Amino acid sequence: MTRGYSLEQDLKLLIDNPKYSDVEILCEDEKKLHGSRAILAARSEVFDRLLYNGTKENQISFPKINFSGMKIILEYIYTGSVKKESINKNNIIEAFHAAEYFQLPNLQEFIMKTVKSALENNYVNNYSPELLSKAVKIMPLSEDNVIINLLVEAVSIIPLNTIEFGRLSITALQHLLSCTHGKEKSFVTPEYEVFRYSAILAAKQVSNDAYETLMERLPIFEQIKNSIQASNKLITDHQKVAKELEPLTKFIDFSRIKGQILTDIIEPLEIAPSKIIMDVYRQIAKLNNLNSSEIRGILPTIYVWDESACGSDLIIEDNGKFVYGKNNAHQIVRAKRILDNKGIFEWDVIIEKFCKDAWIGVCATENFNYETWPGNQPTGWILGTNGYSYNSGKRTLYCPSFQNDNVKVTVHLNMNERTCAFSVNGTKYPVVSNWNNLPSKLYPVASLHYPGRLRIQPYQFLL
Repeated sequence: MTRGYSLEQDLKLLIDNPKYSDVEILCEDEKKLHGSRAILAARSEVFDRLLYNGTKENQISFPKINFSGMKIILEYIYTGSVKKESINKNNIIEAFHAAEYFQLPNLQEFIMKTVKSALENNYVNNYSPELLSKAVKIMPLSEDNVIINLLVEAVSIIPLNTIEFGRLSITALQHLLSCTHGKEKSFVTPEYEVFRYSAILAAKQVSNDAYETLMERLPIFEQIKNSIQASNKLITDHQKVAKELEPLTKFIDFSRIKGQILTDIIEPLEIAPSKIIMDVYRQIAKLNNLNSSEIRGILPTIYVWDESACGSDLIIEDNGKFVYGKNNAHQIVRAKRILDNKGIFEWDVIIEKFCKDAWIGVCATENFNYETWPGNQPTGWILGTNGYSYNSGKRTLYCPSFQNDNVKVTVHLNMNERTCAFSVNGTKYPVVSNWNNLPSKLYPVASLHYPGRLRIQPYQFLL
């Protein structure tokens, strides 16, 4: 391309180009990059401080920034942007760490959005365990580290028994357990599985024999729910395994594990501290274990549209994330997740394509018709894009209308108090005052027609 037509393309020619550089950048892995002092200093106060108030040498070293992360920094510094294809699972943590080090908040924000998008688009088979393992290795474990907090949330909703050993490091597992121990945060793994995963991971650090023995003696939770069969096979180096497991045991809530599993499976292993086991026995004896749940925290809700509970003229795609109408018939779609008992449930519905009117809310299964408008039904409670709330044909002005594309509606359902409120594009409105008849079991619901297109997802709060 002829120079002079595109500033971005011209500046790209300068990236890691020895011809136009006057300083070498030595990275953690001893690989070198080339840069221009003036450009680097003008774009980053950290570089300015180091290059003009510090070293006068032609080489500057960053022992905690690796080559892949530094390349992203140079691309951003020289061009003001980074292509999405430049960021991948192999460099995204390094890039965020480098962006934080060089005080480039816009680049940090871009990387955070990239990580969020990757996790949202593939929340079942994403690579968050590997990213968390890498992040806790190279970044400080502070409470306000937004990318580590995001990854902890992502790993928390993956059952540990589905994460292959080797994907999640012991340090990452310890941080995950410390962040969720004794706290009401989303978590899906029963506490026995937390112990099992921790113990096997610890054994894997000791020897193959110890690893294989624990794999045999610690079956997955589903296999022991109805039939507990203890094994007497000896564990090689059980004291070494106990030592490796020690940093994790203080974040395992043994009181959430059934007493028979403790006595028949866990205690005979001799890898969990006997004092902890005895304390649990005492607690069980006192409380009879009546109020103990097998899973720490709260179960997260995965929201997808249900093909078996929708109007015949609606199309559901991408594993239930999207729904759209194929003609002008106004029809209803329900989500799969039941919302019952106690708890607070929140989810987003994105109106990606507006369709004159769309309706979002909750419904009960009793006497509900998916072929007709939910606002006239006694078991449908909805908010329309015209700003009115409806139930049993009765309407109330609730908020300003939101009749545009790409509007995010958040449903805030409090099953403890049987109330419902909505947010529109981040603005939260009060509880719908006349919805005083919500039943004990509900489902997310929406209503639309062509050319409307709605996306459902867990509530995305701002970090």
